[in-house]
Amino acid sequence: MPITTATTTSASAACRRRARLARRIGALAAAALALLAPAAQACTSFLIRAQDGGLVYGRTLEFGRSLRSQLIVIPRKLTYAATGPDGTPGAGLTWTGKYGAIGANGLGMKILVDGVNEKGLGGGMLYLPGLAHYQDVAPGEAKNSIAAFELLSWMLTNFATVDEVRAALPGIRVSNAPQVDFGTAPPLHVTLHDAGGNSLVVEYVGGQLAMYDNPTGVMTNAPAFPFHLANLGQYGNLSAVEPPPRKIGDLVIAQPSTGAGLHGIPGDFLSPSRFVRAFFYVQNLPPLPTSLDAMKAARHILNNFDIPPGAVVTTAGGTAGGGVAGFETTEWSAVADLKNGVYALWNYDNPTPRTLDLHAVDLDAAEARLIPIDQKPEVIDLSR
Repeated sequence: MPITTATTTSASAACRRRARLARRIGALAAAALALLAPAAQACTSFLIRAQDGGLVYGRTLEFGRSLRSQLIVIPRKLTYAATGPDGTPGAGLTWTGKYGAIGANGLGMKILVDGVNEKGLGGGMLYLPGLAHYQDVAPGEAKNSIAAFELLSWMLTNFATVDEVRAALPGIRVSNAPQVDFGTAPPLHVTLHDAGGNSLVVEYVGGQLAMYDNPTGVMTNAPAFPFHLANLGQYGNLSAVEPPPRKIGDLVIAQPSTGAGLHGIPGDFLSPSRFVRAFFYVQNLPPLPTSLDAMKAARHILNNFDIPPGAVVTTAGGTAGGGVAGFETTEWSAVADLKNGVYALWNYDNPTPRTLDLHAVDLDAAEARLIPIDQKPEVIDLSR
C-alpha cells in the first residue's frame, strides 16, 4: 500500500513530538541530577506516634559551618519586629506572640531553628539548597513581611495547629532578606506537626509558596517535597519481614543473616536516600505504649543518620554545608514530645540529652532566654 502525503506528514509530526518529548525528559533528568548534587546538607526529620496518643518529632542538624546553637525559651506575649526585605532589623512585620515555645536557636539569634510550643505545635527549619527562593516584596508590603529565618518563630509563637498556619501563611510575605552570617537569604523549608497528628511541609520555590500535607511525617532536604513522595514508589519491595529461603530442587538458598527484607534500602547520605530510610524505620516500628517509649525509639532512629567527620566534605562557594570548605557532621539532634511539652537535644561533643519542659520554664518572663549547651559529657566509671 503506498504511503500517502497525509500519512507521511503525520508520521513526521509524530517523530517531531517524540524528539521534543525526549528532549524534555533529558532536561528533566539533568535538572533532577542538578538538584541532587547539593543535597549533602543532611538534616533528617520524622514523626512517631505512641499508643497513648503521644506524638514525638525528631530531627538531626548537619552543616559544614557551626550554627553555634543554644537552647532557647521564648515566653508568651513578647513583641516581635521582623527583618525588612533589605535586611534592616525591625523594618518588617510586627506581632505579639500568643504562645510560649522552647527549642534550639542558631547563630546567636533569638529565633527558633527547631522547637515546640505550649499547644503542641512543633517542627523545624531544614536546608533546601539550590531550590529555595522566597517572595518579592514591594515597598508598600515591607511591613507585612518577615525574613525566611524568622518563619518558624512566627509560626510557633502565633499558632496552635497546622490548619491555623495553613490559613494564615498566605496572608504574609516571606522575603529574601539576607542573614548576616550567610550574607544572603538561607535556603530553608519547614516541617510542622501538631498535637492532632497533622503534618505540613512549607516550601518557597521560584518565589511561590507551596504547602503540602505530609502523611509520612518525614522530611529531609532537596529536591522539593513531592519528589520524595514519588521516590518512595521505587522501594515498594522493601519490608522488615524476612523473606523465606528459595528452593531450587534440593538446593536451599538462604539469606546470610537477618535484614534481608530491607536489602536494597539506600545507605548513602543523599537526602532522597535518607528520606527513604527514615520512612521505613518509622513505618516498621513496633507498637510504642507511651510518649517516653516513642522518644527512646526516635533517638535510636536518629542515631542511624549521624554523620561522622570525613564522610561528607564540603567545598568553598558551594551550596551544601553553608558554602564553606570543611567536614559536614551532625552538629546536634533533638526530639520533641508534642503531647507533654518536652524538648531534648544532644550534640556532637556531648551525647547526654539536655532537656527543657514547657511546664517548668518561665513562659511569662520579659524576654527570651538562651541556654548554652557546652556542658561536659557525663561518664560513669564502673571500673571499681
